Parts: sequence; structure tokens; C-alpha cells
Amino acid sequence: MPEPVASRVVFAGRYLTVVAETWPDIGEWEVLHKRSAVAIVPITPDGQVVLVRQFRIPVRQELVEVPAGLLDIHGEDARTCAIRELFEETGYRAHDVRFLGGVFMSPGATDEYVHFFVGGTDAEPAGSPEEGIQVILRPFEEMVRAARTGRVRDAMSALALVLAAAQPSSA
Repeated sequence: MPEPVASRVVFAGRYLTVVAETWPDIGEWEVLHKRSAVAIVPITPDGQVVLVRQFRIPVRQELVEVPAGLLDIHGEDARTCAIRELFEETGYRAHDVRFLGGVFMSPGATDEYVHFFVGGTDAEPAGSPEEGIQVILRPFEEMVRAARTGRVRDAMSALALVLAAAQPSSA
């Protein structure tokens, strides 16, 4: 596996680090190292997908997304993280959680990897949503159509919905 001939940390924050790497025949390349993440498509017994609306600082607007979060607890596996994130963000408990796959989100710039899951929920939440999050329920098939036609503006959520729809008995 090729390696850079030199590297230096340009910025180190809580969840990401920017490293300038020097590569033979390429020159300097900035790489964003970011924690891996999870995304879950939670489906209620009546076929509604549990979504979150929240303000996203980088794009300066509220987006509707599937529940997601960073793998930021030492030793926690991706499935456990997805279940935890769903409950923390929405108050819904997950069951029958299945792995859908994973992708590098933008491998030309970052090593961020997202693990995708789908699972059922109870009919009602067992807790309260996280502060700053509005929980939204929409028919699963409606949201899959929205993802397929470009109306889901968060790439992670769009891909999660399309992957969940490809699974047998997702709704």
C-alpha cells in the first residue's frame, strides 16, 4: 500500500483532523480524517420511517435526515452505535436491526466511512428527542421515492433509504 513521504497535522479538533500529506508524483494533498459514522432507517410497525429535522451549521439550513451519529465511544461497534443514536436522537427503541452495507462518503478528500442499518421500532417512542431535533414520521415508500428523485438533500439519508428499500420486508 503506498504511503506519503511526509505529513503534518494542519488542524486537530474534537472529531476531525486535517493532515497535509506529500506524495511522490502528486505533491501535497490535504486529507480530512473523520470518525466513522452510522445511519439507521427506523421503521414503525405501520410503515412510517422515523426522521429527524435539525439545523446543520455548514449548510446554514434545517435538513430532514435519518438518525445518524459518529462512532465516538471507545469499543462500541457500529450496530450498537446505531441503536444508541436512534434512541438518543428520537426516543425510539430499535429492534431487528440489520446491516445494509457501508461506504466511504468522499474518498478523494476524507476517510469518513458510514455503516448503514435498517430496523423496526415500537409504535411510540420510549423517550424524548434530543434537544434541537424535531422528530418527523413519513411513510417509508414516500421517503424512498423522495430519495430516488433527488428530493432528500442529505446524501447519507438518501443512500440509506435506497439501500433499505432494496432489502426484503423493509417496510
